[in-house]
Amino acid sequence: MKILLVNGPNLKALGTREPAIYGHETLDQIVSRVKAAAAATGVALDAVQSDIEGELVAVINAARGVYDGIVINPAAYTHTSVALRDAIAASGVTTVEVHLSNTHKREGFRHASLTAPVCVGQVMGFGGAGYLLALDGLLDVLKTK
Repeated sequence: MKILLVNGPNLKALGTREPAIYGHETLDQIVSRVKAAAAATGVALDAVQSDIEGELVAVINAARGVYDGIVINPAAYTHTSVALRDAIAASGVTTVEVHLSNTHKREGFRHASLTAPVCVGQVMGFGGAGYLLALDGLLDVLKTK
């Protein structure tokens, strides 16, 4: 089984960016933890991060037939990107959305996700551990397909 981990804009700044909201763990540390957890279950995991919407769309479009599932943190694009939403839907790849913070406890504009309706599930509010929960949930869904 092969999983793609996709991270959107500004997540490369984790560890120093608003640590009261996002914590002190860096994106590299989170990705390392998720890769180790995937490997422990015999799952291959590739990770990509981009601040550029079109690059994320291209990566998702290329995932069809290559990956069994996607874990995505669209970050700010969660609330604005019809293009990411459409790419996830068109890919046909089972996808779980993850967020470090609980977006429903934040500014009103963060309460709506354009991408969640085309994902099988959403995990938020658990910091970096949310990525592990998203991976576990995704693997469970894929095993029952």
